[in-house]
Amino acid sequence: MHPDDQIDQQLTPQPPASRSADGASSERTTGRHRAAATPLRGVRAMLASTPVRVALATGVTCCLGAAAVVTAKEDDEAPPPQVAEAVADRALAAQDEAASRSLDRSPSPAPTSPSPSPTASPTAKPKATPKATKKKPTTPPRPRPVAGLSQAQMDNAKAIVDVGVDMKIPRQGMVIAVATAMQESTLLNYASGVLPESQEYPHQAIGWDHDSVGLFQQRPSSGWGTVRDLMRPAYASRAFYEALLQVPGWQQMSLTMAAQAVQISAYPYAYAQHEERAATVVAALT
Repeated sequence: MHPDDQIDQQLTPQPPASRSADGASSERTTGRHRAAATPLRGVRAMLASTPVRVALATGVTCCLGAAAVVTAKEDDEAPPPQVAEAVADRALAAQDEAASRSLDRSPSPAPTSPSPSPTASPTAKPKATPKATKKKPTTPPRPRPVAGLSQAQMDNAKAIVDVGVDMKIPRQGMVIAVATAMQESTLLNYASGVLPESQEYPHQAIGWDHDSVGLFQQRPSSGWGTVRDLMRPAYASRAFYEALLQVPGWQQMSLTMAAQAVQISAYPYAYAQHEERAATVVAALT
């Protein structure tokens, strides 16, 4: 049949349009899905590369570390339940009681109001007074020797003058006593070779004039006192002054006459030679 024939052309079977349309539709649909899936392929390709994987692993590790630090910090800041309960109990107790700084944490006592009375409290303990320290008695200084005397002679002269001052003897009486001792013993405390007992006491020389002892060579056998007493300068001086006071008018007598009235010596005029020196010694000691 001739192709120009319209009837033949109309009657010539054609492939179904629906198939071709469906096929085209299917291809387009498939192509549209592929076009939409193309970005996912790119992401997968990127994830498949080694540098990207390393970067992602590092980021994940950092995120996990930060989360661990935050969690640990929160755990450190959060007190344990026991501590939280203790803090809550102390906060409640602080509302009623003042804080205490004592080690036992007991509440501090309430301050007491001052007593209106000016007198001290009977329970207050008196302040302890410091004990007075006992001072050792000091030895008085020894007198300086004068008139050519030694220190021992000056010490004995002082003993004679001290007794005269204590008995309130006038100065002339003390001069008589010192001059008498200068003549009798040269102002030395004598023991007696006749009386061994006298040598048992402190002495500075030994004489042999009967039983005469001491500064004034007084004899125990004549009633002047015991050997022990007469060997003491203070006792011997007092015995001399007491005997001098018994002589009537002794103050108007010369030194020689007054001394002789007491001593009854075989050489009554020997005392006068010591008067000037005796006066010097008494002046130095009074």
